[in-house]
Amino acid sequence: MNALSPWAAAVENLFHGQDLPTLFKQEIKGYKIQVHSLQNSLWIAVTSPIGIQVVLRPAYAPNDHFSLGQITRHDNDISIDLSASIGNYRIKLEFPDKDKPLLRYTTTFKAKNPLLVPFWPRDMVITGPDESNKAPKGTIHINQIGTRSGLQYITLDEPKSGGLLYFQNLTALNDYAQVTETSLGNVVGGNWPELGFALPPTLKDKPIPAYRELILSDAFLAFSPENPKDEMAQARQFLNLLADIYLVLPKPATEYYSWPDMVDKGLHDLEFSHGCWSHGAEQDYLNAYVADYDTPPELMVQLAVLLPLTDYYDWCKADLPAIKKIQNGLDAFYSKELKTVVRFLPTLAKDLSGDEEQLKPNVMDSWYLHHPLLNLGRLAIRGDKQAKKLFLNSLDFTIRVARHFNYEWPVMYNMETLEVVKAETQPGKGGEKDVAGLYALVMLHAWQLTKENKYLLEAKKAAKTLLGKSFDLFYQANNTAFGANAMLWLYKETKEQIYLNLAYLCLANVFKNFQLWDCSYGYAKDYPTFFAMFPLNDAPYTAAYEEQEVFAALHNFLLYAEDENIIPSVSLLIPEFLKYILHRAPYYYPPNLPKEMLSDEVKTGQVDHKLWIAIEDIHDGWEQSGTVGQEVYGAGVAFGIIPRHFYKVPGEDFMIYLDYPTADYKHRKGSLSFKVKGDERLYCRMLVVKKDRSALPAFTVKGKNGELEARYRKDGHIEYCINGNQQIKLNWK
Repeated sequence: MNALSPWAAAVENLFHGQDLPTLFKQEIKGYKIQVHSLQNSLWIAVTSPIGIQVVLRPAYAPNDHFSLGQITRHDNDISIDLSASIGNYRIKLEFPDKDKPLLRYTTTFKAKNPLLVPFWPRDMVITGPDESNKAPKGTIHINQIGTRSGLQYITLDEPKSGGLLYFQNLTALNDYAQVTETSLGNVVGGNWPELGFALPPTLKDKPIPAYRELILSDAFLAFSPENPKDEMAQARQFLNLLADIYLVLPKPATEYYSWPDMVDKGLHDLEFSHGCWSHGAEQDYLNAYVADYDTPPELMVQLAVLLPLTDYYDWCKADLPAIKKIQNGLDAFYSKELKTVVRFLPTLAKDLSGDEEQLKPNVMDSWYLHHPLLNLGRLAIRGDKQAKKLFLNSLDFTIRVARHFNYEWPVMYNMETLEVVKAETQPGKGGEKDVAGLYALVMLHAWQLTKENKYLLEAKKAAKTLLGKSFDLFYQANNTAFGANAMLWLYKETKEQIYLNLAYLCLANVFKNFQLWDCSYGYAKDYPTFFAMFPLNDAPYTAAYEEQEVFAALHNFLLYAEDENIIPSVSLLIPEFLKYILHRAPYYYPPNLPKEMLSDEVKTGQVDHKLWIAIEDIHDGWEQSGTVGQEVYGAGVAFGIIPRHFYKVPGEDFMIYLDYPTADYKHRKGSLSFKVKGDERLYCRMLVVKKDRSALPAFTVKGKNGELEARYRKDGHIEYCINGNQQIKLNWK
């Protein structure tokens, strides 16, 4: 039995076998909900069909008692007013969907005097059933880490009572964090059976001000009676419960940002800023970070920019000198001795500082071999002969490494000897677990290119090693997202359910690392954060490069999924991430940020506030950003966005922009039709974008439910609000 705090022990005693006075009762899909005002707390007890109780504490008055005030009932909610010596509370309990066991409670508080909070107990304890003297058992699969989403995914294992997703809407707590100068990182957590949210303590002696109304909690709970039998079922349940909550979660509005204007600025700075380039071995190479002249050129950096540049070239057909400049240096990364491409330019590898493990000659970070190969393979499939040669000539070495490590890659190894340099990310945590998915995608590109079955077999072998990694599969965001693509591709080729399940497992690992709340305290008042992606499991910041890569990977996932019956939660969540990255990504660029939020101390190179090159890192609102550097290899953000979200109408002086993914464009003179992906219960923005000063023609736009209303904007564009999952047709004269 787990040790209990006094607060958890009191809950177990209070709610075990007691007939308690009830303020309110409700039943939804077999789940019984009762509200009690007892002693110094208001309680919401949710009893599952099997009898386990999830006891929630939306209001707490330390060393005090509540006086009950007005109770207001409506069809789908109840509001309860309470007063105590420290202040007045209002708790609103809502049932957002009558067809699902889903509830929301919001606690609003007004202090009578300035109030410090040295400690606050967690708001969820799991106990029962009444007829059993055994303590219930469960598994916490996902906890909030840092400033990621304030959620916990839990399965109720003994007695088997399904699963639940606890989600604290941290956006609602921004005012509390601002006035108390507290962070909302790591506020959802705890140990079984005492879980959920705890109000962050006011450690800086910044009190809750008197007579100011603040939200202290805005919690959502979604339940499922299904008992997931394995990690695959858990992944699907997590995604489905997350989608259920997402549908009813308050979400920030988005804005249209003129990406075509910004891409021109970024392209100019990439090509002409001296800080972006180094000269070595008689060739120009991109730096990893602006003004980082100490680190030799890296192949990953060159290709991470080249591929989105190629996407952009295919869209604009304009001369892009940076493409040729990068291509001119690629062959020099091939080692004839090792018969593979390598990370650092071989002729300059002797200049590595050795300050860190990876900054030594012949030391390979496992994912750094496969990521360039993936991009070379994608270029090769497009017909790039140089990329094809480098790709095919490196495959034997790559396969030899995979087999040597039995498809379980360490963090780092020596390329000459294959000796492990660093085995685990942290003691007991294993190596780079998601590299198997990235490797599988490389092998599938090799199979597509050569039609040789041995590469398909390699992909299958690697895929099977993802089994058993559960919610710990994620090492780096882009690798895991690429792994999801590989698994879906394997499913399309084989129709073996295990690969589709592994695709969902990869996606669940990706979605647990999002920030589904909008931080607006401290420096974050100047930039949006909703649906931001963290690059590593424990990274304290979101990063432009990994976000751009996940953006591209999830676009590809939806392309692979077009003819497949994937679960609705995935079709709902992915387009929403894509929509919000278009809203957020401009704020990785220093000219869009206030100078005071950027750190003067930079780990690598320098940050030029006027340069249209993305900073690597956006931190919690109380911390300055740009501490890692200004990442040249993240310059592909804009180049990747424009071809996927701006459709150039042949022969016309306008473009069509949507912030949801689209497909099946069909153009005839005076008309255009296409499919909008996503979920019909959510919506996206469509713009008819002027390309010059010419007046736009008159448009008729029709969707599933008839003609859509236009909004004429001050910038001359025409805007429409469009629900997902429908066919759109435009006509103009």
